[in-house]
Amino acid sequence: MGIFVVGDVHGCLNTFLNLLDHWDPKSETLIQLGDLVDRGSLSPSVIHLAFELQMNFRKEAHFLRGNHEQLMIDYMKGEDRLGVWLSNGGNKTLRQFEESHIDPDNYSTWLTDLPLIWENDSVQVTHAGFSGIGNPYDQKNTNGLLWNRKPLINTGKLQVIGHTPNWDGVPKYSKESNSWNIDTGAYGGVCLTGIRLEDDGTFIETVSIPTEASDLL
Repeated sequence: MGIFVVGDVHGCLNTFLNLLDHWDPKSETLIQLGDLVDRGSLSPSVIHLAFELQMNFRKEAHFLRGNHEQLMIDYMKGEDRLGVWLSNGGNKTLRQFEESHIDPDNYSTWLTDLPLIWENDSVQVTHAGFSGIGNPYDQKNTNGLLWNRKPLINTGKLQVIGHTPNWDGVPKYSKESNSWNIDTGAYGGVCLTGIRLEDDGTFIETVSIPTEASDLL
């Protein structure tokens, strides 16, 4: 099976659907590297789509936790006393849930169970990558897999990450760390990018879809 990794969606449902047209579930494993929610116009529908995809393609579709999912989880658990999620897109997302008449608690267990990493013998997919500083799996580590913005270390595997937008719309490869950053600013009106790889990490192509205007209302 090949691998098709999708970057930060951030509530851009229609753009995400257009990119999914390029995924072949019969020959590729789909991995979305987190930040499904916040900032775009259709976060509840994006979560519902991801949930349904994982239910229908249990072996072929995988969704990881990003820092925005973590912020949402903390808020739903009553652990966000400073309102960090609300000030980082959560207010808009909550309003979308209310307008859609969808209870976000319906997805709380699914969100909480999202893993921090998908990997095989050659590839590691995480939201923000391995910095080599502190415990990468500590959800509060600002240099960990949810929050890191420092240069990545070379782990011996190809890393695919998002989290830090490439506002020029071009996914970036680092030879030094052997990593791809495929966040191309979908929520900012640029594009949503997927990267197609062989199972051994061999690069095939990137696919970038310009953000649909309807995702930015």
